Amino acid sequence: MGCSGCSFNTDGDRPTMLGTYDWLNDLPDTTHLSNIVEVRFKGTRKEFFKNEDGLPLKIGDLIVVATNPGHDVGTVSLLGKLAEKQFVRKIRKPERYQWNKVYRKATNADKDKYEAARKREYPVMVRSRQLANELGLEMKIGDVEFRGDNAKAIFYYIAEGRVDFRELIRRYAREFHIKVEMKQIGARQEAGRVGGIGSCGRELCCSSWRTDFDSVTSEAAIQQGLSPNAEKMAGKCGKLKCCLMYELDTYLEAQEDFPNELLALETSKGLAKHFKTEILNKKIWYTLEEAYGTKPLVLDLEDVKKIIQLNKRGKRPLLEEYLSADVKLENEMSVGSVNTEIIEKNQHKKKRRKKKYSKNPNQQQRRKNTTNKS
Repeated sequence: MGCSGCSFNTDGDRPTMLGTYDWLNDLPDTTHLSNIVEVRFKGTRKEFFKNEDGLPLKIGDLIVVATNPGHDVGTVSLLGKLAEKQFVRKIRKPERYQWNKVYRKATNADKDKYEAARKREYPVMVRSRQLANELGLEMKIGDVEFRGDNAKAIFYYIAEGRVDFRELIRRYAREFHIKVEMKQIGARQEAGRVGGIGSCGRELCCSSWRTDFDSVTSEAAIQQGLSPNAEKMAGKCGKLKCCLMYELDTYLEAQEDFPNELLALETSKGLAKHFKTEILNKKIWYTLEEAYGTKPLVLDLEDVKKIIQLNKRGKRPLLEEYLSADVKLENEMSVGSVNTEIIEKNQHKKKRRKKKYSKNPNQQQRRKNTTNKS
């Protein structure tokens, strides 16, 4: 669904929500305070232009803008003061930015020419891949974007190393009769241009709203207590999911309350070993095999800190004193909610090893000899 503050347009045959939410939409019009216009083109590409002629524009308008050389057709995504703030935020060196102007609102002739250019993109992309394979180049053409005047096209490609595509550009220009621009992109950018459905069941963030692609490391998953398995954490692009960074700051802030190391706790009934940590709930799971077997116990963070301080003084507190009524009930129900199969399997393996060595005296003797030598 769309809203009054953001644009909901179509990118080819599929809808997109790459428009930026206008937080100033309930304030007076700010277009007279700045003539900067943010324009969105195919995929996630956005550029900034100046409305020097003071045209009455609004978000969602299809406009014709100047390029070097020729012209292009795009959709207005931001206007006024908010577009100026977005320009300052995104452009690292604004003094070197090459400004182009807004020509006019798109006429019917402009729209027809733009649609004709868009229809050429897919067959040209298929043929361009064939030409790259014929030359034996180690690269993949991910997408092709024609300019609105149908005179130039951008070929987005993926390659691991440096590629000499000078001959490829000559063959493209000779066969397609256009000016060619080659632009290298990464796997995340390709996924954003192709689109798809993520494991969450929704459209990919990179193809629906995300335009900035930061590097994601496995450390982000570990900090949130997630599995470091790369296959489970990978997105459609084959890289780690961008959404791993969304809640990372919240987890890092919550972890400041935790001790640097969660050591085993010494209690009156034995050694409680750390099993799992719920960072946001500030609860820590322990197993006390001497008293409760494999059944996990849940302790609040503050209680764990108190027990650690008592252990430093050489005291072994009674664990039941730190289990409130709610925590006790949670401990009773924890067997069904926590997967204790890993602990049980480890104990079962230990028992099998003991039986194996007890049945075979030769192996038991070898084990003793190895221990004595070490």
